[in-house]
Amino acid sequence: MGLRRALVDVSPLRTVPAFRRLWVGQSLSGFGSQMTLVAVMFQIWQTTGSTAWTGAAGLAQAVPLVALGLFAGSVADRVDRRRFYLLMTGGQALCSGLLALQGFLAPLPAAGLLGLVALQSCFVAGAGPAARTFVPSLLPGEQLAAGLALGRVSFQAAMLAGPALGGLVAGGPGVGVCYLVDALTFLAALAGAYGLPQLRPGDEPARPGVRGVLDGLAFLVRTPVIRGALLTDLAATVLAMPVSLFPLVNAERFGNDPRTLGLFLTALAVGGVAASLLSGTFTRLPRPGLVMLGGSAVWGAALALFGLTADAWTGLGLLVVAGAADTVSVVSRGTVVQAHTPAGLLGRVGAAEQIVGQAGPELGNLRAGLVAGATSGTVALAGGGLLCLAAVAAVAAGTRELRGAPDGGRGPVVPTGS
Repeated sequence: MGLRRALVDVSPLRTVPAFRRLWVGQSLSGFGSQMTLVAVMFQIWQTTGSTAWTGAAGLAQAVPLVALGLFAGSVADRVDRRRFYLLMTGGQALCSGLLALQGFLAPLPAAGLLGLVALQSCFVAGAGPAARTFVPSLLPGEQLAAGLALGRVSFQAAMLAGPALGGLVAGGPGVGVCYLVDALTFLAALAGAYGLPQLRPGDEPARPGVRGVLDGLAFLVRTPVIRGALLTDLAATVLAMPVSLFPLVNAERFGNDPRTLGLFLTALAVGGVAASLLSGTFTRLPRPGLVMLGGSAVWGAALALFGLTADAWTGLGLLVVAGAADTVSVVSRGTVVQAHTPAGLLGRVGAAEQIVGQAGPELGNLRAGLVAGATSGTVALAGGGLLCLAAVAAVAAGTRELRGAPDGGRGPVVPTGS
């Protein structure tokens, strides 16, 4: 019985058919998206041989999300979220189809390829906030954490296997096949969402334009538990993100062997998968805010120790711990945020989460690279981890509501009929 309670809670898949269809569709689509990520980088590198151009691929994805996210979230809080998601996901599928065509027929220059990536990211900016409203709308409050943990399982599985599969396909049949697979998996996502009930934002839809965005921002500022949750995530990513330092650490600890470079990301993913599969150990706890703070603190501590250790394999073990802690923190943060957000604001708050999740790691990798360039990799890693610990402690000390926030704060949201 103890092991059963420790394993991921699959009751949402058993008891809510609409959630089950949605989860399967989005899980398949996640694999296709990871394959496209690898294919884009591979194609740009083959075309240009420039790390600046490959780095621009991340920028092409991030800028539309940051620029359009809050406005897209406001739209999601005004219209039927199911239809909006279907429209945005259809746009992503179309972009993947165009990527496949150029991959098979006439490869685009790097600038044209990034233009298509940026266009697809515009649709992601709309689909993301809408998708974040589905779990709290479909599941009762007591299953919210379990539903978010199941989403993390599929995300981590895609992160673990998708890039490897994309690399094999890009190096064999070619990048066009990667893009085609992505387009086909979007059909699974569309099918999973098509059977959802009508999901309107509630009795008070968002005001149009900038006013609706400002209403969402005002809610974030005046709600301590949500503000604290997002600040904790920013502290973990901006202050302690280690990914940009992996090549340096690989050179110092593994003799710059390219075959070992992927081990660092794999170690993070292994920890994330393990924590996802054993998520019953923390999703059933009554105070997800406190769990989130603990997970973020462990993330910072593990990365500080990773920076200080000289043994390569001990370092990889610490990255496994950090990956597990990240999953604990992300699932618990989502539980806190969605459980304390009114139905009419879920799209805008989801957009803010998406922006924080996209911009935070990018800024964190930039910070780490600059600090390492001015000092050393050890200072950047260990110092970042310790700063993360200090910031998490400050948020915890200043946000009593976050320390004591129980789950299911607003209760389940009952979707309207179609």
